[in-house]
Amino acid sequence: MALGEELLVGAHTSVAGGLHNALERGQEIGANTIQIFTRNQRQWNARPISEEEISLWKGALETSGIQKVMSHASYLINLGSNKDENLLKSRAAFKEEIERCQCLELAFLNFHPGAATGDSEENCLNRIVESLLEMAPLLEKSSLRLLLEATAGQGTTVGNTFEHLAYIIERVKGKLPIGVCIDTCHIFAAGYDIRDESSWNATLTEYDKIVGLGTLFALHVNDSKYPLGSRRDRHASLGKGEIGAESFRVMMRDQRLQAIPKYLETPVETIWKDEIRMLRDYASKNQNYSPC
Repeated sequence: MALGEELLVGAHTSVAGGLHNALERGQEIGANTIQIFTRNQRQWNARPISEEEISLWKGALETSGIQKVMSHASYLINLGSNKDENLLKSRAAFKEEIERCQCLELAFLNFHPGAATGDSEENCLNRIVESLLEMAPLLEKSSLRLLLEATAGQGTTVGNTFEHLAYIIERVKGKLPIGVCIDTCHIFAAGYDIRDESSWNATLTEYDKIVGLGTLFALHVNDSKYPLGSRRDRHASLGKGEIGAESFRVMMRDQRLQAIPKYLETPVETIWKDEIRMLRDYASKNQNYSPC
């Protein structure tokens, strides 16, 4: 991490009662970065963000000390769908997601690439590329960066291999701001081992060779309920799953990853404060700290 850069660690905090409340909830758990939903993730239609909400958000953000806020796009969106109606709805919803993020001046919009749903992976990946290129005019003068989330590979979802991510990035780079968010649970479930220093090194070396470390802008920090290569996306609290605490100690000390914002999505929200403290402690090389 470069001199003067701050270690950014946080979690996905709730916007219940107003978007600005997510910032306060972040402060309460010791976060200095957060991820949010800007809308109901289980519905296609979203209520517009009012001017009052934007004002409350910006005022709270200014005083919170929280940096590089990331939004997670709706789970309904499938930018690679082979069903015409679903593809059109997904593209329209994704466009709205971008506009909402821009209203709030967020740093990142994280999204699941898509699912083939009976078609070939290549056709799905090509539709994702086409969908993203449709968004290029919206992002010409924007500071918002779109982040492909590495997936676990459940069902017909794509994005579970570094090759998938590279395929998309190669075809859109230079045309819109793009990057990757690695979810530790997802890549582990997809078959990339990160349980210790040697496996982290091997995985990051492979990622750098195929995609490029310069494309990595965020990390979702989660343990995994299921074993390596299970292709099952089930998060566990840090050190309580199949990945294990050593992985997160290594992650926090790896110079290639230290400056990258990290967001907890672990299932027990009441211990997020402890998990954040644990991660910061790992980064400071205090080996005696005992997590929650």
